[in-house]
Amino acid sequence: MAGTKMAKVFYSAKSYSGETKAGELDVKNERDLATQLRADGYILTSFKEIKEEKTNEVNVKFLDRFFSISLKDKLMFTRNLSVMISSGLPISKAVKNISSQTKNKKFQKILDNIFEDIQSGTTFADGLARYPGIFGDLFVNMIRVGESSGNLEEILEILAIQLEKEHDLTSKIKGAMTYPAVIVVAMLGIAVLMLTYILPKMMGVFADMKVELPASTKFIIALSNLLRDHAIFVGVGFVTFIVAIRFLLTTESGKKMLGFILINLPAIKNMVIKVNCARFARIYSSLLRSGVPVVQALTIISNTLTNYYYKKAVKDGIEDVQKGISLSKVIEKNPKVFPVLMAQMAQVGEETGKTETILLKLAEFYEDEIDQISKNMSSIIEPVLMIFIGAAVGFFAISMLQPMYSLMDNIK
Repeated sequence: MAGTKMAKVFYSAKSYSGETKAGELDVKNERDLATQLRADGYILTSFKEIKEEKTNEVNVKFLDRFFSISLKDKLMFTRNLSVMISSGLPISKAVKNISSQTKNKKFQKILDNIFEDIQSGTTFADGLARYPGIFGDLFVNMIRVGESSGNLEEILEILAIQLEKEHDLTSKIKGAMTYPAVIVVAMLGIAVLMLTYILPKMMGVFADMKVELPASTKFIIALSNLLRDHAIFVGVGFVTFIVAIRFLLTTESGKKMLGFILINLPAIKNMVIKVNCARFARIYSSLLRSGVPVVQALTIISNTLTNYYYKKAVKDGIEDVQKGISLSKVIEKNPKVFPVLMAQMAQVGEETGKTETILLKLAEFYEDEIDQISKNMSSIIEPVLMIFIGAAVGFFAISMLQPMYSLMDNIK
């Protein structure tokens, strides 16, 4: 790295008190890098020049962008890799060993490709970056920092904990939604069965009555005829509707609309806010512990969070942090998505110099809250579902019985 041309490097350094940090810098040479770090109170321990063609132009196949694996498989991969590297195995051999034990054939093929990349001289992080559908920005950047700083084993342990918490969080949300989903699907199945098989047998009775049918009865009969006579069109229309909704949610306006609904809907907004805050706090803490600079950490988080308004708050916050505004002030500017507690804890972390520790405790606090909410959710949703089902059954019963009462009135 000789000469006067600026080059981007990954570096690791230690302070006089033993604190480790790592990150990226544009410098002319090693002496320039060491001087900059010394001015901040750090001693350079290692550095590696970043080749632009590898960092910015990682070869990513089109289909690899959309292929993914389960969070559980990714967690097992990270855990096993951490154990093997801590045992002294080279990264390439560890990846090959995990590949031979993996039952998922597609994932096995990907690990074999990563092994070949490493053998040909590509960094582990660049090999992972070829599969953004599996290894996102968070995973790749933490591995990159681990490789440059020489503490890959520690980084993998942090990643394993992060993925484990993410898996627990996802499992709790899915568990809370399973019961209402089963009830709704069963109710829809019964409704279709009644409209297509039971109601047609009653239509002859209505025809013989020769009375004016109420609007609700006409509506149910029309729905029954539609399902019975045009089942294929109804099925195609339903599938088209689902596909259209999914496509809409991939657009900027669709993400914005869904994000707005989720953080404003009374029944679920508390859960949504706590889930996103827990995820933000844990990921940010993990990145700081890994030695990732603040701005880079916020950039990674903005690409990791899924709710539009949280992504926007973090992206806007990056510009503020670059201007010298503290993270606690950035959080305080977004009370709609970040509770007051979040800003207060971030401020305490900044004042004490223990931001990563305090945010980790905050993440654990929110995760405990989510656990409690998920346990109580079924008891909250159950009466709401019962009222909804009762109203639907009552509407159907009244619609079927009302013509009979009309006939009895005519006889009198």
